[in-house]
Amino acid sequence: QVQLVESGGGSVQAGGSLRLSCAASGRTSSTYIMGWFRQAPGKEREFIAVIRWSGGSTRFADSVKGRFTISRDNAKNTVYLQMNSLTPEDTAVYYCAAARSWSLASKAYEYDYWGQGTQVTVSS
Repeated sequence: QVQLVESGGGSVQAGGSLRLSCAASGRTSSTYIMGWFRQAPGKEREFIAVIRWSGGSTRFADSVKGRFTISRDNAKNTVYLQMNSLTPEDTAVYYCAAARSWSLASKAYEYDYWGQGTQVTVSS
């Protein structure tokens, strides 16, 4: 089993920045990628970004390219999501997830473990 704990959410004004963290524990060696998703009220869970533990390859959703970056600290088993130039449309609960997949998966069903989520609210 792998446990994931997100932190760093909060409220920010439009144009601001936030950095989310996701700390993984347990059998982390069984997972190859870490992803970030978000879900706004009344909407489906949306893929944001993914990173591979080994080598650091990344993939982003078009909606966040150029504004969000994803990074990892292998020694700390932690993945980060740096979010810049935030807009009210970025308001959602943000989840991190881990998968045993080697490919940079973007579908929620491809992930095996999920965190509890952290709220991000962007005001205009």
